[in-house]
Amino acid sequence: EIALRMRSCLLLALAAPAAGFSALAGVRPQRLPPPRSPRRAAAPHASAAAVLAAPATALASRPLAIGAAATALVATIFAWVLRVFNTPSRSYRDGEREAGGINSVGEEYDAWTSEGILEYYWGEHIHLGYYEEGQRKAPLYGGKDFVEAKYDFIDRMLDFSQTEAPSKVLDVGCGIGGTSRYIAKKFPSADVTGITISPEQRRRAEQLATERGIGNAKFELVDALNMTFADNSFDLVWACESGEHMPDKERYVQEMSRVLKPGGRIVIATWCEREATPPFSAKERATLDYLYGEWSHPYFISIEEYGRIMERTGVLDQVVTDDWAKQTIPAWRAGPAPGA
Repeated sequence: EIALRMRSCLLLALAAPAAGFSALAGVRPQRLPPPRSPRRAAAPHASAAAVLAAPATALASRPLAIGAAATALVATIFAWVLRVFNTPSRSYRDGEREAGGINSVGEEYDAWTSEGILEYYWGEHIHLGYYEEGQRKAPLYGGKDFVEAKYDFIDRMLDFSQTEAPSKVLDVGCGIGGTSRYIAKKFPSADVTGITISPEQRRRAEQLATERGIGNAKFELVDALNMTFADNSFDLVWACESGEHMPDKERYVQEMSRVLKPGGRIVIATWCEREATPPFSAKERATLDYLYGEWSHPYFISIEEYGRIMERTGVLDQVVTDDWAKQTIPAWRAGPAPGA
């Protein structure tokens, strides 16, 4: 019955290179092209001197024009770099199904997992970290590293869920199984099931569970919007940063509520946008559009809307929300870390 709010922010700083001019001694100035207007009469030696001195004179007499040109060049380069960084490297195909029934979210995570890029930078837990007050300032972050912050995030979610000793746990959008294995070790008597739509993630999750000897965590290829589990199957339904990938948020919550046992708990941590009043600015909309494309997110909703959706299920009798923006933003600044 619990939803955690996590509005995450990406910050990009670009440093434009300084522009400068160098004076080289012993270099013969080039002759200027013929002027378009008639020349005034002058002595031969005066004309020659004018030709030789023309480049230096032009530089000296037009510093503002040269400065403006240099500024324009730097601005153009800056705008181009910014455009490159602000253009998603892929596009999300909303709800589209490819051969084999896996949509673009699964395809992207298949690629990221087989390449090992997410695991290299994010470790086994592909989610943000949690930073207490006093741990949010660069560069030391209170001595907390990126991986430790991720474990703290899981522990804070468990605390928030107020769960004690769950017997059956469902991890919706389990990634490569980091959280599933962590919960399985924390509650050895529990049966933990992690689901994903990425075959590569499932393969890697099973491999890591076997390597670590964790027998009470298993992983299945299941669509979170059409789960194959019976009603009332789990007493803890866990969803950490998977909701932002769902093309139907209402169906997402309904399915988790359906498989939840009476008296059980749902805990969700997900990226949210603010309520749409006042309307989003052009900058806010551009940021959202970038995140949608770059990370295979169809759309975000507000924490308030998540609460309304959960209440509309009719089976969740207590809904509590919280905003973890301040606690999680440092994760973007402190990490990801190569070799995490």
